Amino acid sequence: MTDPLKGCLNIADLHRRARSRLPFPIYQYLERGADDEYSLRNNTSAFEHYQLQPRALADVSQLDTRTRVFGCDIDWPLIMAPTGMTKLFHPDGELAAVRAAARAGTLYCASTFSSVDLESIAAASPAPKMFQVYVVTDQQLNDQLIERARAAGYTAMCLTVDTVVGGNREEVARAGMNIPPKLSPKSALQFAARPRWVWNYLSRPKWDLANLSDRIRPGKDGKRDMASYLGGLLERRLNWAHAERMIRQWGGPFAIKGIMSAADARRAVEMGASALFISNHGGRQLDSTPAPIELVAEIRAAVGPKIDIIVDGGIRRGTHILKALAMGASACSVGRPYLYGLAAGGEDGAVRALQMLRSELERNMILAGCPRLSEIGPDLVRNPAPRWDPQQATTVHREHSHD
Repeated sequence: MTDPLKGCLNIADLHRRARSRLPFPIYQYLERGADDEYSLRNNTSAFEHYQLQPRALADVSQLDTRTRVFGCDIDWPLIMAPTGMTKLFHPDGELAAVRAAARAGTLYCASTFSSVDLESIAAASPAPKMFQVYVVTDQQLNDQLIERARAAGYTAMCLTVDTVVGGNREEVARAGMNIPPKLSPKSALQFAARPRWVWNYLSRPKWDLANLSDRIRPGKDGKRDMASYLGGLLERRLNWAHAERMIRQWGGPFAIKGIMSAADARRAVEMGASALFISNHGGRQLDSTPAPIELVAEIRAAVGPKIDIIVDGGIRRGTHILKALAMGASACSVGRPYLYGLAAGGEDGAVRALQMLRSELERNMILAGCPRLSEIGPDLVRNPAPRWDPQQATTVHREHSHD
């Protein structure tokens, strides 16, 4: 049997392999962002604004990447971000992802909108786990999800605050994507071009939003109307009091995901949050936002050294993780990269994606002269001045020649 991961050396290779295996509407749902996709592009390209200045003649014989976030000890400073409906990308879905986390020595964050129930995810792997929630209009459901996560043994809780309404993902709409996927005259050929995906989808038991399945009522056609249910689920009156209530109810490590300013970071800490995800939801919600990497230094300055700060968005290389740590992050998180691996090769593909990033990080720490995370600091990065414009030099010279 051909190895689906053969020849994949980096995240970009896994991305291409995933695209070749997913139906076009599913790929667009995974890949595209909101509006003109500025934030989507900038999340990764912003890393290019920062350069690394390696330390010479440093003893790098003893490498140590271990760290502690959300009260969990992990082998290296990258975690798996919450991604909903992971069975869209591989039939093993969240179960493959959480097992990959254990194999890669890191933490997995399960989503409220997972296609496998939170209890089954928790039971599938000994890896440390976080559960991600939203504030929904049904307060009883909010409470139940928190208590279910506690009973299942999740170590930490994460509240996502940037999805009161869905982002304007025009390219996803153009692709004819529906949740759950539906064949239409427009999409039939696109799905037919990926027979392996179609076979897995049709031959496996039907799935839905497993943590919410008992809440979704039948529509006029007698089938459960997931779209209508989701449309009225999220609380539009979301405010800091909701977050504070959840923090108190959980009573353990608690992160707020979607922080994009120093002011909100300070407010979150005042409410009792122990961790922050600097995140614009992968460029899928509000467009024209800063890249998370651009906000790390000011948010770290605002909240001090004790709060966990996670850079969520745009991570595609080990150098990206290294730059984020140097700017003041505690760790980074990835969504699309491990989903590329999952789509390309199932659990092994997700593990491969994580191993690629870890290997790159370790190599780059050695090359930068920083064998331990504690040695990575702001002196490792520089934000270079604009490049000298030869035309400007000529103009200045001419002006001075007339003085």
